[in-house]
Amino acid sequence: MPTTPLLDPTTLDLGRLAAKKSDIYPGVLQHGGRFALLDGVLQREEGSQKIAGFKEIRTDDWWCADHIPGRPIFPGVLMIETAAQLCSYDYKLHHHSGDDVFLGFGGTDATRFRGLVQPPGRMIFVAEAKRIRRSLFTYAAQGFWNGELVFEAEIIGVVV
Repeated sequence: MPTTPLLDPTTLDLGRLAAKKSDIYPGVLQHGGRFALLDGVLQREEGSQKIAGFKEIRTDDWWCADHIPGRPIFPGVLMIETAAQLCSYDYKLHHHSGDDVFLGFGGTDATRFRGLVQPPGRMIFVAEAKRIRRSLFTYAAQGFWNGELVFEAEIIGVVV
């Protein structure tokens, strides 16, 4: 059964950033180095629970040489992590007041991979807040490659 996109990626203005990578790390999220995966936020409309961001998939990315040699495929676990970082960014900016909060990964449900992501290109991630509590949050997340839905999951975050 086809999944309905949370947001049509063709409607996004890819030339306009709501946040650059330097706005995200280390200011809002604590990730660093190779695990600062989110390259930018494209859109977060006020009054909406949806956010869109992206990751540049490059031929020189650190995982390319080993996953899979001669045919690099962006690992699904990194899709999950990138989506989780987008969700955490949204949660910290729009659903939690206070800089001292640490967010952890609580898990994932209903995860599906529907296509290959091979460099080079830009992978679009979209997330929508579904359940926000004081110590737990859940987002629906999707990833698009060349306009096609290739990844989806429910991302669960915890406030530590």
